[in-house]
Amino acid sequence: MADKRDYYEVLGVSKDASQSDIKSAYRKLAKKYHPDMNPGDKEAEVKFKEASEAYAILSDEDKRHQYDQFGHAAFEGGAGAGGFDFSSFDMNDIFGDLFEGFGFFGGGGGRRASNNGPRRGQNVRASVRVTFEEACFGTEKQITVNLNEDCKTCHGTGAKPGTSPSTCSKCGGRGQVVYTSQSIFGTVQNVTTCPDCHGTGKIIHDKCPDCGGRGYVTQRKTISVTIPAGIDDGQSVRIRDKGEPGQNGGPRGDLLVEVNIVRHPKFQRQGTDIYSTVPITYAQAALGGDIRIPTIDGDVIQKIKPGTQTDSRIRLRGKGVPYLRNPQTRGDHFVTLVVQVPTKMNAAQKDALVEFNKLMYPDSDIPDADGKSKGIFNRKKK
Repeated sequence: MADKRDYYEVLGVSKDASQSDIKSAYRKLAKKYHPDMNPGDKEAEVKFKEASEAYAILSDEDKRHQYDQFGHAAFEGGAGAGGFDFSSFDMNDIFGDLFEGFGFFGGGGGRRASNNGPRRGQNVRASVRVTFEEACFGTEKQITVNLNEDCKTCHGTGAKPGTSPSTCSKCGGRGQVVYTSQSIFGTVQNVTTCPDCHGTGKIIHDKCPDCGGRGYVTQRKTISVTIPAGIDDGQSVRIRDKGEPGQNGGPRGDLLVEVNIVRHPKFQRQGTDIYSTVPITYAQAALGGDIRIPTIDGDVIQKIKPGTQTDSRIRLRGKGVPYLRNPQTRGDHFVTLVVQVPTKMNAAQKDALVEFNKLMYPDSDIPDADGKSKGIFNRKKK
């Protein structure tokens, strides 16, 4: 999963792109890389499949929600893991209306969608900081964000109380205007957003004094965010219907809260596994015994064998991070043992170490407590 490109990057859209933006981006890529238009081009075929896989996920609100929360891990063993089935796509929908909009089919007739229907509001992005442990086990956080709410004075119309918006005379309330021109292909029609009403199909002559004609006012809101156990740094939690208000009766967008995990002084995380380093004394390493190891569940007592070498690794099964999609299952905690060498010793400690060394390594040459060498090299000189 690590080698798979981000779906938003594949389509070239932002993470708060609307469904129409996603479809438009995919149509351009599909037209460019479709195998029928690039016969024998393997690279184009790969890019077409990549774009189609991204579109299949992002064009479905439920799948997109899972992807925004969990990334590619949400579909392990599913879409994208075993190949993508393109038979579910209506390519006439992808290509047909693309060309019809330019008058290539039907002598310039073509279908034109109105731009002033109900439109979903934009998503709002925020972030929250959590500790390493909070990310592992989940928590509840409060965040404060600026959200647009329907103006209570005009009830979202943007018009002064007692007045109503009028139908735009330039576009006839459609929100779009059509410009016709001639080209080598015949009559070409270009459809653009109406410059007078900006796509709403309505003109406000007397603006609401409280919202200035916008139809909404900005308010500071405190929202509770549930952080799921096992979430990783940079992943987002989606809160439905807490984004910008929709237009023309459309639903609100969502609030996407990115989780930023504070760096832990002892633990490092890779996926669901935790890594740490624990110091042990020379005596512990040589003689073995019980040592204390800090974990996210608290300290645990672990027995090590005699003769343990520095950089030895211990695996604590089930002491890692819970899986995001299955919190009952957890990763492991890997502990690297490092033998500590004392940097300061008094005379008694030095003498004891010298005597120990004589017993263990009689041919080695080390100084005694007063700094004078009494080892093998001095004996050779005598």
